[in-house]
Amino acid sequence: MNKFFCAFIIILFYSITPTAAKVVHTNKAYSYEQLENDITQLKKQHNGQLEVKSIGTTHFGREIWAIKVGKGKRNIVLIGAHHGREWLTSMLLMKMLETYAATYEKTGRFPLTSTSILNEVSIWFVPMLNPDGVTIQQNHFEGIPAKQFNRLQIMNNNSSNFSRWKANGTGIDLNRQYPAGWTELPMQPTSPHYQFYKGKRPLEAKEVIALTNFIKEVNPSLAVAYHSAGREIFWNYKNGKHLKRDRKLAKKIAKITGYKLAKPPKKATGGGFTDWFITTYHRPAMTIEISYLVGETNPPLSVFKTEWKRNRLVGLKLAKEAEKIPN
Repeated sequence: MNKFFCAFIIILFYSITPTAAKVVHTNKAYSYEQLENDITQLKKQHNGQLEVKSIGTTHFGREIWAIKVGKGKRNIVLIGAHHGREWLTSMLLMKMLETYAATYEKTGRFPLTSTSILNEVSIWFVPMLNPDGVTIQQNHFEGIPAKQFNRLQIMNNNSSNFSRWKANGTGIDLNRQYPAGWTELPMQPTSPHYQFYKGKRPLEAKEVIALTNFIKEVNPSLAVAYHSAGREIFWNYKNGKHLKRDRKLAKKIAKITGYKLAKPPKKATGGGFTDWFITTYHRPAMTIEISYLVGETNPPLSVFKTEWKRNRLVGLKLAKEAEKIPN
């Protein structure tokens, strides 16, 4: 058969083969409203193939969503936006969810790998743990009473520009809220603030309570919290006898992403999600920092294409590695 005719047939096939409409757009700041719309559209598009559930609500009553792709009985969990200014991680995880779901349902093939692992290990996505913080950081205050807005301004050093906002809606830093080394964390600041306030006690914030309960429910073989920025992977917190295993896994993810592997500090500070997961479950957990360093704000949208390319295989690789980890 003439090679030009073959090429024509291939082009024709792809032009008439129905493909799922693109849902997750990456050309504007990723808001909570967009997240909810995308979840609704993806659930409809995949006709019951995705499991969607609310794992809790925030101080301002927003739902915290979890979405599962795959049929495997084992699980891994990927979490985004512990911090308000880190909504690019929500966009990344929603893009990953959309891509994996479409590929798994139709062909099973993904560039450079296969999605067949999802028959054995499912991936739970919690793309936006802190929707109140994201909404505040994006300077959206519709429906917030004037008294509450004034409190937020005080937490924000009396500034009306919230682009640096990291905390949740009550001024608590969610990634300093977990019961693993919490008491050793300095009590600075001493009251609710746009960043770093650890709260009066661990597991005080509604978002952290929701996530820890969810983790207990799905019992994942490993977990990852996506943050920004710095292009670095933190993987160690009192890993003990599992140090070698966890370093080996972190090296594999570092190779895929091109991010540097953090060196374990002599005296680790705790309070973070991965600190709690490692010490509670004795399974691997990583904090993956996307984007170059940007200071006290969100990474620019211009970096997304690069970060997606670096991370698009991470979920599937982690699912494959999860098979090796005893529950």
